[in-house]
Amino acid sequence: MNDDDFALALDDPRQAGVFFVTADDLTVLASAAHDADLLVRQIDLAGCEGKELLLQRIAEALATPAGQGRNWDALGDQLRDLSWLPAQGYALLFAHADALRDAGEAAFDVLLDILDETTVDWQERNRPFWAFLALPDEDFPDAP
Repeated sequence: MNDDDFALALDDPRQAGVFFVTADDLTVLASAAHDADLLVRQIDLAGCEGKELLLQRIAEALATPAGQGRNWDALGDQLRDLSWLPAQGYALLFAHADALRDAGEAAFDVLLDILDETTVDWQERNRPFWAFLALPDEDFPDAP
């Protein structure tokens, strides 16, 4: 992947979504997202083996306001709000997403569902919301 792969599309809410990428792609995506005037937050999921730690790492990366809940419903609400982080759009970059996936697909699947729903919600407001989850290279056998 190079800087031009996403340079034109990251500011388009209609193209935004949840995507699996390689770890090497995250640096390029962060740069392209910054160039598209998106607020970028990186969330490292190394060693993350479940819901509690996942929610903690997301809350830290997003600097969620004190007193906000730490459960799935609260995460969905927070991601659809983000009023404390005003921006033209958002890009969440999840490093080591395989740690969560391999520890238990239930939490991973719920996270994907919440991110998908969040993307649709932001699309309706004409703002891009991207989520990129880095998986190992071997998860992309057809990649060049």
